Amino acid sequence: MTDTMLKVADGMVVSLDYTLCLDDGQVIDSSNGREALQFLQGQGQIIPGLEQALYGMEVGEEKEVEVAPGDGYGETDPDAYQMVPHDVFPPDMELSEGMGLRMRDEAGQPLEAYVADVSPEGVLLDFNHPLAGETLYFHVKIADLRPGTSEELDHGHVHN
Repeated sequence: MTDTMLKVADGMVVSLDYTLCLDDGQVIDSSNGREALQFLQGQGQIIPGLEQALYGMEVGEEKEVEVAPGDGYGETDPDAYQMVPHDVFPPDMELSEGMGLRMRDEAGQPLEAYVADVSPEGVLLDFNHPLAGETLYFHVKIADLRPGTSEELDHGHVHN
């Protein structure tokens, strides 16, 4: 069996070349100039809408994939904003709109937040994923496919 006869299916290690754009055509991410993204199909390691669209593709095959927010990073949650006082941050820290922050919740779990606004009242943090609410446009090409090893399937991820 040659690689060109393999198709994307659960348990396959997929090497994916991709370019991700938003509605306005702005390129958000791309594998151009670096190694293809590798993941184990069917393990939820990439967003659901993209994973679903890859089933049945073969090595060398390309396609355009549109992923709605609900199948990508979700809709924007208006309850995922929180105003925090300035004194929560180090005094020498310069905060700016759009700035990403790594924080911990009360239980010590890591969180990512983005500065939505800095005002005299405090800092408005947005805990939504930066691509929440966005329709995502992918150009994808299957660079390589192979069956996952028994160890990869047991562990649920690709081993390099």
